[in-house]
Parts: sequence; C-alpha cells; structure tokens
Amino acid sequence: MITAAMALAALEAEADAVKAAEMAAYHKAPRRYLGLTVPQVEAHAGGWRADLSVEDRVALAGGLWETDVHEARVAAAKLLTQARLRPDDRAWELIADWAEGFDAWALADHASIAGQKRLVADPARLDQVEGWTQSPNMWTRRAALVMTLPWAKLNNPKPEDLQIRDRVLGWAEAYVPDRDWFIQKAVAWWLRDLSKRDPGRVRDFLAGPGAGLKAFARKEATQYLTDD
Repeated sequence: MITAAMALAALEAEADAVKAAEMAAYHKAPRRYLGLTVPQVEAHAGGWRADLSVEDRVALAGGLWETDVHEARVAAAKLLTQARLRPDDRAWELIADWAEGFDAWALADHASIAGQKRLVADPARLDQVEGWTQSPNMWTRRAALVMTLPWAKLNNPKPEDLQIRDRVLGWAEAYVPDRDWFIQKAVAWWLRDLSKRDPGRVRDFLAGPGAGLKAFARKEATQYLTDD
C-alpha cells in the first residue's frame, strides 16, 4: 500500500525549482508547486492506479489532495478519472468535497473531469450538483457546468439526456447576469460544445436568455455556428 507521503516523495524527486516558480506565478493560487508537467504526474498516477484497489486509490487520492501541493492534487484527480470505478460512492463524495473548496481553474478542471465520470455513472448526483449553482464560491458554481459537459457532447441523447441538457441550460441561464469571466467562459464552453450537436437549441438560447452574455462569451459560443 502506497501512502500519500510516499507518493508525494516520488513527485518531489522530479521537482524543478525553476519551473515551480514559473507555475506559481502562472496559477497564482497560494500553494506549493513542484514544477512537474501533467504527463509526468499522469505517469505516476497511472502506476499507482494499476496497483491499488478502488478503496486504496480513493484513500490515496484523499491524502494527496490534503497535502495542498499542486502536482499532488493533480495526481489525486487522475487517480479517480476512470469511467468504471466500483464502488464509486466514496470517490464521488471526495470529488464533491473538493468542489466546495476549489480555488483555481487548473485543479478545478482536473477534478471536474474525474467528476464527469461519476455523474455519468449516476446522474442522480446532479441533484447535489444543482446546489452548487447557489454557492458563494465562484469555482464551485463553475464546476456545475464543467462537470456536466458530457451531456453537451452526446451525439444520440436519450429522452432523459435531453431533460438533463435542459436542466443544465437552466443553470446556465441563471449564470448569464454573473459578469465573472470564468463563469461567462463556462457558459460559452457548454454552448459551444452543444452547438456541434444541437445548433438550434444554442441559437434559441443566445437569442433568448443568452442575449446578455458578454461579447467574448457569445463569440466563443457561436464558434461552430457557421451562419453566425
């Protein structure tokens, strides 16, 4: 069984002080950085994932996240980024707990990709995610859209998938008056991906509740709409 301390030591062995300083300046979140690339972190996480049971993997992910080291948190998310993960209740609980404290886009995105897998595995969890749309934490509100992106990307949605799409678009509608760049970007991201599968629905949104989006968000949302 590998512990969080052992895993962190393995990451620290590849630390690059120069790159770490550059990453700290780029990400701006006040935590420790080691200067590793995502592929470097993924290589470690992949080995640990292959050697551990689901229970031990979740425990390691929790321990790594608690270190508050950037690369350790990336590794934590990578440990849980898997479509088939059974049982996955504890994994989802951990990801949802992380979401409440997101404070930067990169870690939020890595963890949200893991969260996407767990939502697709059990869409009933969307009830919990809907609560995030009212969070005082902007990153938590943003995660509600990032984690539900799989429903914007479905090519052959079932009736229940279409209901989820409408539900999430309702959240997006409520976000339109929020002028934060990252929230506007998240709405645009959802609409842009949906426009590849249901351009009419996106046009209706932009003509209606989405009319108030910032110019850059509208531009991104219409990127794949050929007549816009």
